[in-house]
Amino acid sequence: MSDASAPAQPTAVEVRAAVEAVKAALDRHLQAVENRTGEDDPAVYDAFNALAAAAEVYDERLYDRYDEVTPFEIPGVDDSLPPYNGPEEPNALSVLIRRDYAVAEPQRLLAQAQRIADLEADEPADRAEPGGREGAAAAVGASVHAALGVLFGEYEPDEIASRHKEFGLEEGDSTLWVSAADDLPEPGEWLNAPFDQADPQRVVCRFDVSSVFDDDDFDDDLDSDD
Repeated sequence: MSDASAPAQPTAVEVRAAVEAVKAALDRHLQAVENRTGEDDPAVYDAFNALAAAAEVYDERLYDRYDEVTPFEIPGVDDSLPPYNGPEEPNALSVLIRRDYAVAEPQRLLAQAQRIADLEADEPADRAEPGGREGAAAAVGASVHAALGVLFGEYEPDEIASRHKEFGLEEGDSTLWVSAADDLPEPGEWLNAPFDQADPQRVVCRFDVSSVFDDDDFDDDLDSDD
């Protein structure tokens, strides 16, 4: 059965149009900031949202066409959190990050993990990590659980995020919270339950990435300008 319902890959012209829209949105945002009439100028707010929408469209089309990404992250809506009730001058902060992935290609994940394990096993003994991975090559096998352990033990989370398709993963939603604190916790204080004390009322700002931020409204705006 053909996948007739699958969305068409964007053309190079559509990608180019999206990046031109980002450039125009950047100019509009700067102009709004330069001419702002106060701290809560609605023109700056509108220009910010238009820039975020344009960046999201460009990011999606660039990825769909060329399998490349941008460093842009789209902030969550302002009313997604309760009013801030933390310290006015925080002495410390916590950065809470969640990224979801689907294991879309288990065989690709297993192959990448096996390659990493094999390279580690070939390292000279004096260069091996303490308690290294001598048994990792045999442990990976057909175990997705073991493969994930090898993958996340080798790479930083940001690198996995930028190379997720290479590892057979598919991105889901992600979020980053910057939360204010009165004081820095004692070493090891929260390690047993790192997310239990997350208080939405102490979140200074957050950034969300999700497929719910579709480009339908932005496309309508582009069409109306023609």
